[in-house]
Amino acid sequence: MQSKFARTLRAVRALRGLSQEQFDTVSGRTYLSAVERGLKVPTLGKIEELASVLEVHPATLLALSYCADLSEESFRDLWERVAVEGADLLAALALEKASR
Repeated sequence: MQSKFARTLRAVRALRGLSQEQFDTVSGRTYLSAVERGLKVPTLGKIEELASVLEVHPATLLALSYCADLSEESFRDLWERVAVEGADLLAALALEKASR
C-alpha cells in the first residue's frame, strides 16, 4: 500500500503542476520526496495536510491509492463498495446507539 500511495501522491502532485517545494507550509521537501519514493508512511494528519495543498479530499487520495490501475472504473467500483459498507456500518451504529 505504501508504494501505491507514493505513486498516487506523486501523480496528483504532477497533475496539479506543483513542485515539492510548494508543500513547504505542511512538509519539508526531503520528507515529501521520501513519501513519494515509498520510504516514509505519512500519518492520517499528514495525509490531510498534503491533500489540502493538492486541493483534494484526503479520502480521494486514499481511494486512488487503492485503485490498482488508476482507472475511472476501478475508482467507481471502489467508491461504490465504500458507500455500501459505510451505509451498513452507519445503520448498525445507529441501532446500537438506539438500544442503549
